[in-house]
Amino acid sequence: MPVDIHKLAKPSSVVPSETTQSGFLDKALSVLNKDIRFSSGFSDKKKEAFYTQLGILLESGIDIKTALELLTEEQTSERDKAMLTQITSQVVKGTPLSQAMREAETFSVYEIFSTEIGEESGKLAYTLTQLSGYYQKKIKQRRQIISALTYPAIVSCTSFGAVFFMLRFVVPMFEDVFKRFGGNLPLITQWVVDLSNVLGDYFMYFFVGSVLMAGWIYKERKKEWLRKLSARVLLRIPFIGNLVARIYLTRLSFAFTLLLGSRINLTRAIALVRQMIPFYPLEVSLRQMEDDIVNGSFMHTSMAKFPIYPKRMISLIKVGEEVNQLPEFFEKIAKQYSDEVEHQSSLLSSVLEPLIIVFLGVLVGFILIAMYLPLFKMSTAF
Repeated sequence: MPVDIHKLAKPSSVVPSETTQSGFLDKALSVLNKDIRFSSGFSDKKKEAFYTQLGILLESGIDIKTALELLTEEQTSERDKAMLTQITSQVVKGTPLSQAMREAETFSVYEIFSTEIGEESGKLAYTLTQLSGYYQKKIKQRRQIISALTYPAIVSCTSFGAVFFMLRFVVPMFEDVFKRFGGNLPLITQWVVDLSNVLGDYFMYFFVGSVLMAGWIYKERKKEWLRKLSARVLLRIPFIGNLVARIYLTRLSFAFTLLLGSRINLTRAIALVRQMIPFYPLEVSLRQMEDDIVNGSFMHTSMAKFPIYPKRMISLIKVGEEVNQLPEFFEKIAKQYSDEVEHQSSLLSSVLEPLIIVFLGVLVGFILIAMYLPLFKMSTAF
């Protein structure tokens, strides 16, 4: 959930001074220059609880030092406790919470940036509540996708295991029977027997090659050519590609809602978003978009050059530019796409299950027919 800058800003400081804005962005860019990832030790679930509890404590009138000490005492993980102890000690020394979070190297750019805005506007408790809502939404979205994929994954693994067992162990037994009776095998039976022989002879080579290939892909995962290829393949997968695109467009819209709402100029906001969202098609489009806007083009005109942006989104951005309300329109887009992601993830399981069952049913049926067809011919011959 994005931070509503309009609710956070004080009336007397709607437009920050040039010096304040410049220093603010310089600090943000210094963070963005680092390759920041969520720490495996402080998970999204823990962050959601942290922001929820800290926001409630601050809203109840407890000072931030006492609130952080209370949260630190509740931690059961020594790693989490050490991290929060470090943040608390920095805050006690007079360091802003956002700076202490930055030095902890556990929090993302979005969290640090949002917290800094909350501190400057005097609405830190509200900002923390918004961050809690953001992680609630993210966790819910992830659980929906995992839930939708779990059953199809189990069915797929079990079914392919059964097919492998048939080809590796059952088919060779039938082959021995066929050899005893001699004669020519039907074409489809010969295909299955040949496939079984290939699987038996080269399975270990295939397995080792797959492991090596996976390791090589993992090593090269940050190379531009591989990121470009993987994104292109991913987006072309039916249903999955559209869901992935919607997820990243939702994140992009949330980010623009935050940055543009804080009165950051459009070109600088685009540069920040490009570094916040590590998805190759969006990075390329945002880089081009930044150049186009510097040269006098409109944002919606530049977006229209890239197929990842739906026409509906481009139309809304066009209206937002015309009425000078881009943050509000990005917030509407984020809400709309967030609802679509929730709906599509719930449909994912219902779409995949019948497809997997039909495909594997046809595959198993083909193998069974291929194996029993010679037996039928032999029975009629006698």
